[in-house]
Amino acid sequence: MITIVGTYECKVDAKGRMLLPAPLKKQLVLSLQDGFVLKRSVFQPCLELYPMAEWDLMMIKINKLNRFVKKNNDFIRRFTAGVKMVEIDALGRLLVSKDLVSFASISKDIVFSSAVNIVEIWDKDLYEKSINGEDVDFADLAEEVMGNINDDDNGIS
Repeated sequence: MITIVGTYECKVDAKGRMLLPAPLKKQLVLSLQDGFVLKRSVFQPCLELYPMAEWDLMMIKINKLNRFVKKNNDFIRRFTAGVKMVEIDALGRLLVSKDLVSFASISKDIVFSSAVNIVEIWDKDLYEKSINGEDVDFADLAEEVMGNINDDDNGIS
């Protein structure tokens, strides 16, 4: 599993091309040859860019679902809706299809935000609203999500 770090702002051109910032491209250099999968986020109005190796790991999990269970089938259909295989061109640009641009309400300014092993692609205004949202108390969320994890190896918890 790879770990991607950073938040980067950039612009989208009229054709839907996004220039990957150099520090992000450098982190993804080993994935450039294999390509990427771009999809709609399940929980947020953004896109998710999976290096192919990470997508393959996700598909291993999803392939374990019994397709004869309707909920599983419905989940798979929705999870993979709008999925596109994409590549970063020689100039470091990513071309995003119009349907995905529309889903994420991407206009001119965007944010590439690392999410552990994938990259989220946000319209800048929506990203700012998401991280500054008053609807979530981050301290409470951190305690609820991470509070019961006890990893004595690193002294953090």
